[in-house]
Amino acid sequence: MQEILDVAVEVMAEEGVAALSLAEVARRVGMRPPSLYQYFPSKMAVYDALFERGMRQAVEVLDPYLARLSEDPRSAITAGQEATITWVMTNPVLAQLLYWRPVPGFEPSPRAFEPAVRQLEALRTALQAAVDAGQLASAAASEEGVALYTVLTSGVISQQLSNEPSPSAGEGRFTRLAQTALDMFFRYFAPEEGESDDHILRGSRTPAADRPRPVG
Repeated sequence: MQEILDVAVEVMAEEGVAALSLAEVARRVGMRPPSLYQYFPSKMAVYDALFERGMRQAVEVLDPYLARLSEDPRSAITAGQEATITWVMTNPVLAQLLYWRPVPGFEPSPRAFEPAVRQLEALRTALQAAVDAGQLASAAASEEGVALYTVLTSGVISQQLSNEPSPSAGEGRFTRLAQTALDMFFRYFAPEEGESDDHILRGSRTPAADRPRPVG
């Protein structure tokens, strides 16, 4: 099964993510197409398995940096972002399947999507850690803050993959802007004067609805 998935990625890289041919995969693996269906009942099942594989890899990339949140959340978030972008540029085919919608009609199964939920929860945890450390205003960990972070990061990734898919993460014209985008996020959600001390004294965060939205 893993060999079939590996070859499927090769075919998708050559022909396009949506142009996956199971007959071609079977030919390269060295089996007749009907035999391949003993492992995966449909093309969508192959996409589903690849989605799960990619999401699990993307989440595992973040694990070392989540452990560093207690030391310096901003540094851990920065390192995690860099690691994620490096993974994306190393695995552009899987990244397209995960973060775009290149295959009409494909929806990941609950099992395949579960790591994606954990990835989003990891982001919320990281942003909340930065709020608790006084590095960000409380609104940064709100749904709007999480959405803005994903827009900034995914925008950098999408521009790079769309225009210059070959360079490494550190060399890409757009991926080089990832740190700038993150700095913009931290400036936009900079804590108001006294908010950091207030977090330390009260041990909780001010609800976003109770304070003006921060401006850059």
